[in-house]
Amino acid sequence: MAELIVHQEKIPDLSKITGLCPFGAIEVNADRVNISAACRMCKLCVKNGPPGAFEFVEAQRTSVDKNAWRGVAVYIDQTDGEIHPVSLELVGKACELAGKIGHPVYAVVAGHQLTALTEELRHYGIDAITVYDHPELEHFRIGPYAAVFEDFVNRCKPSVILVGGTPIGRSLAPRVAARFRTGLTADCTFLDIQSNTDLDQIRPAFGGNIMAHIRTPRHRPQFATVRYKIFSAPQRRAEPSGEVIAVTPSDAMLASRIETLDSRRKEPVKNIEDADVLVVAGQGIQRRENIELLQQLADRLGGMVGGTRPVIEAGWLEPRRQIGLSGRTVKPKLIITCGVSGSVQFVAGMSGAEKIIAINIDPDASIFKVAHTAMIGDVCEIIPELLNMLAKGECAHV
Repeated sequence: MAELIVHQEKIPDLSKITGLCPFGAIEVNADRVNISAACRMCKLCVKNGPPGAFEFVEAQRTSVDKNAWRGVAVYIDQTDGEIHPVSLELVGKACELAGKIGHPVYAVVAGHQLTALTEELRHYGIDAITVYDHPELEHFRIGPYAAVFEDFVNRCKPSVILVGGTPIGRSLAPRVAARFRTGLTADCTFLDIQSNTDLDQIRPAFGGNIMAHIRTPRHRPQFATVRYKIFSAPQRRAEPSGEVIAVTPSDAMLASRIETLDSRRKEPVKNIEDADVLVVAGQGIQRRENIELLQQLADRLGGMVGGTRPVIEAGWLEPRRQIGLSGRTVKPKLIITCGVSGSVQFVAGMSGAEKIIAINIDPDASIFKVAHTAMIGDVCEIIPELLNMLAKGECAHV
């Protein structure tokens, strides 16, 4: 980190010094000039202050031996021995990335009674699976899980680590990345890798108005989290392969100030990520009452109703039904957008749909750029007509 040094002996008049900083970061206490946390490193004090009074020292750029870090690793998110599907999607992406640079694919999993899970993982092309199996790891606790994850990184030294954007992954990845003083890009929508093993990480930024392209050229490992349904899961291979490395966690790794008193399984609910058909409400439906019209269409097609961020923020639908990078990522067989303009964030969260039908009264709406079928007109007029055609069997091909 850059540093601002104050040479006290070169300041002739303390009364004029505080006005140099537009952020009020220069303070005078006991006849000494101090720089507070309000400093923005703008260097105006260096430029406009007494000659030599302020010195801006650039931080020394660190370098890393990239050859010492090899492989693409995936953290396997599991609960009660069930693999979260996002982990398998990341295994597929890891195999793709590793194939481009000739590196191995690693996986790490922590929990208890993981024999069957580990054997299943061997059918997905992973070169080595590191397993931390212990009764103390049966339930997720951030301390022990972060400790075994850190131990894995120290053992394998992977160049890239992919973590699912789940509640556990979002808690674990930044903590472990911070321990290695390296970078982490959250909610990536695109990943690629350079021949020098630098990971290309792309994600929407500034409310989805731009796509940020991020690299971590001077630090290893490179962490990235990815949400469910962004990538496709690989095909399960008939024959198992890959080495299984069992590691017994030490007492120090298992130490925790959290004690699990009870564990209860949540009642299963149907999520929009699992729906084959989605009817999505945008601001263009104009009134909350029109959600019922969309629900009729969804029921007729055996699907669910989702919404864009403005619809959710207006309270018209539950937050768990929000589609987009600030909500859920979906890949249904059919998605029908109703009054959706087509922001970058929304499109990134649903562009993997097999068939996209867009209904909007605005012929220039951005959603039409990604739609396979465009219907220009009032949602409240088109949907009743669609329902009528479905009742007559005239839309069976859709």
